[in-house]
Amino acid sequence: MNATREVEVVVIGAGQAGLAAAYHLRRTGFEPDRDFVVLDHSPGPGGAWQFRWPSLTYGKVHGMHALPGMELTDADPARPSAEVIREYFDRYERAFGLRVRRPVDVRAVREGGGGRLLVETSEGVWSTRALINATGTWDRPFWPRYPGQETFRGRQLHTAQYAGPEEFAGLRVVVVGGGASGTQHLLELAPYAAATTWVTRRPPVFREGPFDQEAGRAAVALVEERVRRGLPPRSVVSVTGLPLNDAVRQGLASGVLDRRPMFDRITPDGVEWDDGRRVDADVILWATGFRAALEHLVPLRLREPGGGIRVEGTRAVADPRIHLVGYGPSASTIGANRAGRAAVRDIRRLLAEDEPVAA
Repeated sequence: MNATREVEVVVIGAGQAGLAAAYHLRRTGFEPDRDFVVLDHSPGPGGAWQFRWPSLTYGKVHGMHALPGMELTDADPARPSAEVIREYFDRYERAFGLRVRRPVDVRAVREGGGGRLLVETSEGVWSTRALINATGTWDRPFWPRYPGQETFRGRQLHTAQYAGPEEFAGLRVVVVGGGASGTQHLLELAPYAAATTWVTRRPPVFREGPFDQEAGRAAVALVEERVRRGLPPRSVVSVTGLPLNDAVRQGLASGVLDRRPMFDRITPDGVEWDDGRRVDADVILWATGFRAALEHLVPLRLREPGGGIRVEGTRAVADPRIHLVGYGPSASTIGANRAGRAAVRDIRRLLAEDEPVAA
């Protein structure tokens, strides 16, 4: 399809943030396929959740917040979160008639002239007056580099490739990373693996007690400050600490969560530290997080010298037509909902200001 199609708003991504934005666009009078379009490169509904490993059940998910306008009720905590949330997102898209187009790969967003942007995709080009980017992080797993990494004779994989603990039966596994995924992997692997070793760059911080609204606001503020300065965002989890639940307490007591400092090099047979310590390993599992998937925005030159995109609220400071939702401080399920609403409010104001005045 070669013809360029025109809309008022393009939403890229149909995870939590993208669907929240689409909901608020529709609720405030924008018509799907006429005024706005939602483009998603995933094969089906569910955002990044659809790719989570089967053993991550819904009961293990930390704080999944419902989408606006439809509660997620009666979910079986024993079911895989991928199934629960995929079905919920599918019901949501159909209930509100959001008409998500998939699979569509967005390749680049460029200046289109006349105040419009051109969104180049695998299904043709869209011309739009505003863009809501909700592409998340799942497509950009972060792999740190360490000396000797290419010499390792065992298997290396990232959380994004993790399919469950059974495949590690009888193997010696080094898990790298101090976030929630790292601890979940360790607790799952321990009953199957011959041995597990946990290494992190910084000592993990475990959080006792409930995480109230005041603590949440303080954590989000720390992430938001980085984004305002044009620095790459850190995850909200990186400043909240790890919840100290019963499973984690048991892991600490048993030694499964006995953390070691980051190794200095990788050898063909495992990992080593400069002080002479070494651990033999069959597998290195990198639970080292993700980075924002923003390569398609490169032609717009939005990045600051610090490496991030400077954002006020959800709006890119360098271009008010661009809104980033699910980025930085809104990279949580409740934050994504609020960001979608805020982005739509700003975009409505922008489009109204740009309307030609009748003679």
